[in-house]
Amino acid sequence: MSSPAVSDRLAGPELHPLHRLLALGRPIVMGVLNVTPDSFSDGGRFIDPAAALAQAHRLAADGADILDIGAESTRPYGGAVPVSLEDEFDRLAPVLPAAVALGVPVSIDTIKAEIAAWALGQGAAIVNDVWGLQRDPDMARVVAEHRVPVIVMHNREAADPAIDIVADVTAFFARSLDIAARAGIPRDHVVLDPGVGFGKTPEQSMAVIARLESFKSFGLPLLVGASRKRFINTVVPSSPDHRLGGSIAAHLLAVRNGATIVRVHDVAETVQALRVTAAIGSAS
Repeated sequence: MSSPAVSDRLAGPELHPLHRLLALGRPIVMGVLNVTPDSFSDGGRFIDPAAALAQAHRLAADGADILDIGAESTRPYGGAVPVSLEDEFDRLAPVLPAAVALGVPVSIDTIKAEIAAWALGQGAAIVNDVWGLQRDPDMARVVAEHRVPVIVMHNREAADPAIDIVADVTAFFARSLDIAARAGIPRDHVVLDPGVGFGKTPEQSMAVIARLESFKSFGLPLLVGASRKRFINTVVPSSPDHRLGGSIAAHLLAVRNGATIVRVHDVAETVQALRVTAAIGSAS
């Protein structure tokens, strides 16, 4: 399932851990670890460093290919409290280096270039920017200097039900790729994420999954993070911790439509679903 851009790099000894994963030709599972008191899905459960590290071990044991660690809630449907640089650092410092030591590639989920630079210095391997290099003007430089992949996620300040969301995401990606190129980020170091739930109505969130193949024209890996998102509640009323079935359904469809990476809270269940789907698909 590796993209053409990635497949050109498969022969070198310096292959980045993300490119090694993409070369496996199967969906990659990114496990979510929120070191925050106000995440929409698990707010406060892992703010204690010991609890966070226990969860990191659990996600790795359950089969996570990547650990995505964030210390500032972005709450896709609004209501998040901005976090200072100091508070974000204080939440990450006891957790991220120890998570890196587990040996699973770590992604730093932040919109602050200074936090990203610190995390990369501690061994994080990927930057996950929910504003796609378009919020902190220094982020692209940090990514380029550390020669790491970046996840470029589409975002909007507010949802607009009147727009063609696929066209909006496409234009956003084009702007982000231009920023990346001007900063010297290699094109095959970019992963595109249409940002399910971010600046979108529930209907638009479902639309970007249904029309995911529209973004394959960029020739880059696609990531979908539909885990526990509110659009599931509009189909079947449910609280975030009762959306496992909807999350798995969305991610299986996303993979069918071209996603290479899925970002999930429930790693073991997602890994099982993906493996069973692959086994049935290959059965004669």
